[in-house]
Amino acid sequence: MSKNWGSKCPGPVGRRDFLKVGFISGLGLSLGEFLHLRAAHAENPTPAADSVIQIFLGGGMSHLDTFDPKPYAPIEYRGELGTVATKSGDVFSSLLPNLAGISDKIAVIRSMTHGEAAHERGTHNMLTGYRPSPAITYPSFGSVVSHEFGPRKDLPPYVCVPSAGDPWLGTGYLSSAYGPFSVGGEPADASFQVKDLNLPGGVDPTRMESRKTLLASVDSHFASLEKSDSLAAMDTYYQRAYSLISSQEAREAFNMAAEPDTVKEEYGRTNIGQRLLLARRLVEAGVRFVTVMDGGYDLHKTIKSGMESLIPPLDRGLGALINDLDRRGLLARTLIVMVTEFGRTVRINQDAGRDHWPKAFSVVLAGGGIHGGAIYGSTDARGAEPKDKPVGPEALAATLYHQIGIDPTRKLMSPGNRPIDIVRHGEVIRELV
Repeated sequence: MSKNWGSKCPGPVGRRDFLKVGFISGLGLSLGEFLHLRAAHAENPTPAADSVIQIFLGGGMSHLDTFDPKPYAPIEYRGELGTVATKSGDVFSSLLPNLAGISDKIAVIRSMTHGEAAHERGTHNMLTGYRPSPAITYPSFGSVVSHEFGPRKDLPPYVCVPSAGDPWLGTGYLSSAYGPFSVGGEPADASFQVKDLNLPGGVDPTRMESRKTLLASVDSHFASLEKSDSLAAMDTYYQRAYSLISSQEAREAFNMAAEPDTVKEEYGRTNIGQRLLLARRLVEAGVRFVTVMDGGYDLHKTIKSGMESLIPPLDRGLGALINDLDRRGLLARTLIVMVTEFGRTVRINQDAGRDHWPKAFSVVLAGGGIHGGAIYGSTDARGAEPKDKPVGPEALAATLYHQIGIDPTRKLMSPGNRPIDIVRHGEVIRELV
């Protein structure tokens, strides 16, 4: 055999790479997949983020009354809330003074757009990066991250605060083993306690270990039997549950009582404020993906009073989260993504509210390698449609995955061994990263 046989391999693969392919082919990785992974690693060898906090505002937050006000539009379009100047000389709604004061740490996409005006379909778009399909159910961002990376430090990889009630927060065509762990309670409550985090009555740590050993022996006995997805998922849940309740560090991550009162006050003793504080505790402890749910934004009536109730606690809590992560040295490694279903109509209706409007709305990003102080894209004079740089859910999904180190052009396997794109037709928003 010629000594320079490696140089004759097609493409940029040398002898060392060829040997690597020979080794990993035994694990089911093809040459094409290997080259694809190597190229992805060369492009982004160290992900910018290792955790994500996704904030979802259910109902459809008005962009005109938050991050894309139109102060020169007629009153029936701009509303009555007024504006506040940001650090860059732009303007946000007057209800967002805290975020305006740290606008150098956040990026706002003003040209978000899709075509789904129904709540369920708009939610699906923004939590999966896909339009709904009657043929297949797509996984949420959190489930994809859970699938790709798994748990860290005995903590669930994917946690929902306060719960994972929305079906689009689930695993889709992936195994149910990658589903979210629901906190199951309100962190703002004085009696807050995470469900299923403590040992059952009468079961001490020694007895639990005995049960774990017994379960392991049963698993070993039936190891040769093919497991269904539901049984495999159940086994995964059992293993993760044992890790969670047997780890003092993991349990402490959910312990809101350990947080100083001064920090709780900084976030605001509101539901959204304390949910965001718990999210910070979770990513600090090692959770990879936290979804924080909030709602009430479907303001078809009296939008002014509705926003005056909803936005100040969000402004305070999100501002505190960004500052808190920053001073702890965590902001650079934690990607914050705040999304909603869609925007609201540009003209205030006869009930002093705004209706559904998916053609244009705003999304906020921070940390995790995102360029702060950026306003990406714009809408027309009344906020009805993107004026430039339109961004669809696919591009937002690709950017999220890219920042945490998942190649958005990769494929996942659905039942029946059908490969499905993690993101379809979505390009990373390079100007923001």
